[in-house]
Amino acid sequence: MKILVCITHVPDTTAKISFKDDNTKFNSDGVQFIIGPYDDYALARAVELKEATGGTVTVLNVGGAETEPTIRKALAIGADDAIRIDAEPTDSFFVAEQIANHAKDAGYDLIMMGRESIDFNGGMVHGMVGELLGLPAISPVMKLDIEGQTAKLAREIEGGKEYLELELPFIAGCQEPIAEWKIPNMRGIMSARSKKLEVVAPSDSSEAVKLQKYELPPAKGDVKMIDADNVEELVKLLKNEAKVI
Repeated sequence: MKILVCITHVPDTTAKISFKDDNTKFNSDGVQFIIGPYDDYALARAVELKEATGGTVTVLNVGGAETEPTIRKALAIGADDAIRIDAEPTDSFFVAEQIANHAKDAGYDLIMMGRESIDFNGGMVHGMVGELLGLPAISPVMKLDIEGQTAKLAREIEGGKEYLELELPFIAGCQEPIAEWKIPNMRGIMSARSKKLEVVAPSDSSEAVKLQKYELPPAKGDVKMIDADNVEELVKLLKNEAKVI
């Protein structure tokens, strides 16, 4: 089985976020980057499927040269080779087009990625890739098993879970508990250095979104302590100050 896992290069969840150039660019100074956590789940399950059924796992990232340490970590976890599409990921549709244009003639049996990235949290790329390739796109996938050419999966829906069966190929947007994150061991780290990382030029794509500026969320206000028995005061504050009721 030939699996493609698309990964994002995102700031660590503990990073302090700031912007520069009049709030038009993300300030990456001093920020540690990681594989997107949901992509990490997809990669972990892909490696498990490869080990169980045979085949290969290729990781793909749309980004500049600064993303290569993140890609190498994915190789250390167990991917066989990697592709970096040399372009800034300006918006979801641009990224989806780059993935689809690469994958359309590559013969992948399964394309996996996280349900969303943790920087913009759009959750749109898997659906767009499915539409561009004419393939089913399922998200968020919490369980995935492969039997021959049939996939059995479970996904989260409002109020419960949905169990599905479909034929390969398809697109899976993954989340926990599809697998447990894998930590690269020393052997994996050493072998990742010699694994193939191919850099390719981006395909032609129109710019669908133009960024104007970034804004940080407003600072948290002071906490007001209210006596547990003073329900009337609590309702008043929720209605007039918090404006949530």
